[in-house]
Amino acid sequence: VQLQASGGGLVQAGGSLRLSCAASGRTFSEYVAGWFRQAPGKEREFVAAISGRGGTTTYSDSVKGRVTISRDNAKNTVYLQMNSLKPEDTAVYYCAARFRSMTTARSDYDYWGQGTLVTVSS
Repeated sequence: VQLQASGGGLVQAGGSLRLSCAASGRTFSEYVAGWFRQAPGKEREFVAAISGRGGTTTYSDSVKGRVTISRDNAKNTVYLQMNSLKPEDTAVYYCAARFRSMTTARSDYDYWGQGTLVTVSS
């Protein structure tokens, strides 16, 4: 599976962004998709994940209620809608995929996109 993330940019605190992750190479509906982020000087951390058919989602506590993960398997694309953005959301955001089983552990994901930078100004 090849992944290509896009949609990052500069936004003011309180604003919104939608990230996209386009996938190719396999039957994408068989893959769990996740979003992770890495702020400068910090470890890469889990943000959200969605099951292959989109019926199950999970979020980190830090974004719950502000972020929605979704997918369109007809377009082989996963989305991350981020609202009420805060300066602490500033990070490089990565999409990732793994076969079938839901997990929030970074080490369990086998495929990674290149990352897209989100900067939230105060």
